[in-house]
Amino acid sequence: MRRALVLATAVALAAVACGGGDAASNGPTPTAPAGVTGDIGEKPVIERPEGEPPTTLVIEDLVVGDGAEATPGAIVEMHYVGIAWSTGVEFDASWGGATLTYPLGGLIPGWEQGVPGMRVGGRRKLIIPPDLAYGERGSPDIGPNETLVFVIDLLSLPTG
Repeated sequence: MRRALVLATAVALAAVACGGGDAASNGPTPTAPAGVTGDIGEKPVIERPEGEPPTTLVIEDLVVGDGAEATPGAIVEMHYVGIAWSTGVEFDASWGGATLTYPLGGLIPGWEQGVPGMRVGGRRKLIIPPDLAYGERGSPDIGPNETLVFVIDLLSLPTG
């Protein structure tokens, strides 16, 4: 009996290691693909993107959460890290400090449009063109007309 249990466990582990089906049937992967490294809940590292920046908002779920869904204007609690597309330099991150807890209506348009639909427990990458970020004016840490890349972990939807 014990030998059968060990064999069944080994077969199951081998199937998981080999993929055992398409990505949709295996569920989300805890390690983010597409130029982002780090497990959900840990500060991700974003590689500098190649090529020309997109001119429209790009939303990519790296890990789909299983909690409540963020809606437009919701108060969100998140960890995030952001880099400038042109340099790959990190300009801001919440890991190592307080989380960001803020209503979506008070953030840059790229976040206001890119976070709704995200589920608690999820990780999302946003590539935000300048017109949905800081535009021509830039900010103290971000140059004018900069495309931004953020990775966000949605921790909760506090009620206010």
